[in-house]
Amino acid sequence: MSEPLGSRERRKLQTRRAISEAAIALFVDRGFDHVSVAEVAVAAEVSKMTVFNYFATKEDLVLYRVEGLFEQPASQVRDREPGESPVAALRRHFLRGLAEREPATGLNDEDGYLAFQHLVMGSPTLKLRLIDHGKRTETALACAFTEVLDAFTAKLAAAQVIAVQYALVCCNLTRVLGGQSAAELYPSAVDEAERGFGMLLSGLRDTALV
Repeated sequence: MSEPLGSRERRKLQTRRAISEAAIALFVDRGFDHVSVAEVAVAAEVSKMTVFNYFATKEDLVLYRVEGLFEQPASQVRDREPGESPVAALRRHFLRGLAEREPATGLNDEDGYLAFQHLVMGSPTLKLRLIDHGKRTETALACAFTEVLDAFTAKLAAAQVIAVQYALVCCNLTRVLGGQSAAELYPSAVDEAERGFGMLLSGLRDTALV
C-alpha cells in the first residue's frame, strides 16, 4: 500500500492537474497548434517557467490526463484474483469498463470526453505520442506476462492482447464520435469484446495465460 502524500506533494499534484486542465480547455476551444505555452501559463495563472517545470513538452500537457491508463493492463494482470488467468483478468476489467462507461474502453459519450478525443484526433503530434504510449503499454504488459512465460512468448502475447484491445476501443470510439450513444452501443460493444477476448483465449490456449 502506498503512503499518503504529504501536503507539499498534494499541492504539486494539484498545480500539475490545474495547468493540464487549463491547457486542455484552451486547446479544445482553439486547437492544439493555435495556443502557445505562454497563453497556457496565463490561463493557469502561473509563469511559463512553471509550466515547463511540470511538463517537459506541450504534448505532455494533454497526455497527463490519460497517462495513468497506459499501465492499467499490466497492473490488472499483476493484481488478478487468486486462480484467475491473466487473459481472464483483462477480459473482466474490460467488460466492467464497458458497463461503467470508462473512457479507456472508448464507450463514453460525455461531452468532455468527446471534446478531448476530437482534440487528440485533430493533432498529428498528439496521435504520434499516443502511439508511443501504446508501445509502452505493450512493453509493460509483456513484462507482467514474464511471470508465467518466457520473454519472447510474453512479447508476442502482449502484442496480440494490445492489438485486440486497441481494435475494440477504436470501434467504440468511432461510433460515439459519429453520434451514437454509449447506451445504444453497449450491447454490441459487449458482444464484440467477448468475441475479441474469445479469439485471444483460442490463440493463446497453449500458454499459461488462459
